[in-house]
Amino acid sequence: MRPWLTSEKIFALTPMGKRHSKYLKILHGFTEKVIAERKQYHENTNGQYLKQVGSNIDDDIEVTGIKKKRLAMLDLLILAAQNNEMNDKDIREEVDTFMFEGHDTVAMGLTFAILVLAEHKDVQELVRNEVSAVIDANGGKLTMAALNDMPYLERCLKESLRLYPSVPLISRVLSEDVKIQSYLLPNGTVLHINIVDIHRDPNFWSNPNEFDPDRFLPEKIQKRHPYSYLPFSAGPRNCIGQRFAMLELKTIVASLVYNFYLEPVDYIRDLRMMTDIITRVTRPIRTRFVPINRAT
Repeated sequence: MRPWLTSEKIFALTPMGKRHSKYLKILHGFTEKVIAERKQYHENTNGQYLKQVGSNIDDDIEVTGIKKKRLAMLDLLILAAQNNEMNDKDIREEVDTFMFEGHDTVAMGLTFAILVLAEHKDVQELVRNEVSAVIDANGGKLTMAALNDMPYLERCLKESLRLYPSVPLISRVLSEDVKIQSYLLPNGTVLHINIVDIHRDPNFWSNPNEFDPDRFLPEKIQKRHPYSYLPFSAGPRNCIGQRFAMLELKTIVASLVYNFYLEPVDYIRDLRMMTDIITRVTRPIRTRFVPINRAT
């Protein structure tokens, strides 16, 4: 422990602090470039896209060459800045969250999804059949509509995140006194929530250590406590990018199982986990990808 590094002024003077500032400048430069390009787009189109807020016109109708759709997050932030509700620094901080916060978590979620599918050949084949049918029906394209038409794949990803959540622990600060049975937790108490243990609690999950995608059938979800599954946290402070993260996972896994057979080289039972902010393993993980010949 080096407590003197908790001072931002002292940290900035150290070699580590200087490297931190250098790399942070690179990351912020990338974010600022994305924001500037989007602002320029709105200037070039005379703000027509931003004026579509609240429009009920069908998505397929075009006005001035721009499709009527709900605004993307960055567009909403730019609009808020135009209304003096945010400044440029506020926008950059929000975009930073989307750009960088989900990289490690999605990567680990993808890693374990690949591992569990490689180890469960029967499940992998069911996923492949579903993905192949949907992609082939869409002319070989993996569209948004196609991704939303893969319920079994989604159940598999949710079950993988149950067993191996990317974030094993979250913390919350109580905003009021809370009484649990005979215990009183005072306002201001910091609570640490062990997601791994909740996800394997036999009070909520039968055979909790087994991989079973059908746990996430709609009728089974309805019977469970809503906070028994927390891969993206829950409540007002839940993960802002959870839908985007699931779409990323579905896109990558669907592409992989469509084009490759997944075979295990390293097994989950042999992995050693590290204690960190996100779930990590102590060494690289190997899986064999065998190409599928779809020409025949």
